[in-house]
Amino acid sequence: MTSTTSPSISTVSVADKERAVATMLTAFSSDPVIRWILPDPQQYLTYFPEVVRLLCGKGFEDQSAFAVEGFMGAALWLRPGVEANGESLGELTQRAVPEMDHEKVFEFLDQLDEYHPDEPLWYLPMIGVDPTGQGMGLGSALLAHALAGVDREAKPAYLEASSERSRDLYTRHGFELIGTIQVADSPPIFPMLRKAR
Repeated sequence: MTSTTSPSISTVSVADKERAVATMLTAFSSDPVIRWILPDPQQYLTYFPEVVRLLCGKGFEDQSAFAVEGFMGAALWLRPGVEANGESLGELTQRAVPEMDHEKVFEFLDQLDEYHPDEPLWYLPMIGVDPTGQGMGLGSALLAHALAGVDREAKPAYLEASSERSRDLYTRHGFELIGTIQVADSPPIFPMLRKAR
């Protein structure tokens, strides 16, 4: 950040859900894994907002989605026991991904599922900062904000890092690498677990 003031972070209300979805749309526009799954720009713009809603929507209802002031960045968590809408995500993926890519994309997603721990934990399916706000410490501030609550509950936390840069950020916040997933020509993705504290 350019100043010593910490960013103001608040819970995203259901009414503001679409602002957080828009943040994710800009933040993930160059994400290596998402753009491997949805490489065509129109395909990405058409389907990715619904991916965010299906993957993270329960976090808005559960008050476990957080944003920095102005929605320059957001972190969309799922509490222990809360799961994404997996069936609808599968159906959306069938429509969004070209049929010739189904086999490799679904194999990739199956491996993601295999790494996801079965124990009750906090799951961070998405955290992102608008490109105009990257490099200002907003992602780190969002992580610290949520992890303080995770630690009060003495629960573990889990996520998948989609780049080496994000993997390094999560390592600084106590996440440990538990594997690497790479299928066909996919970029690597890094499942990471932060033990209960």
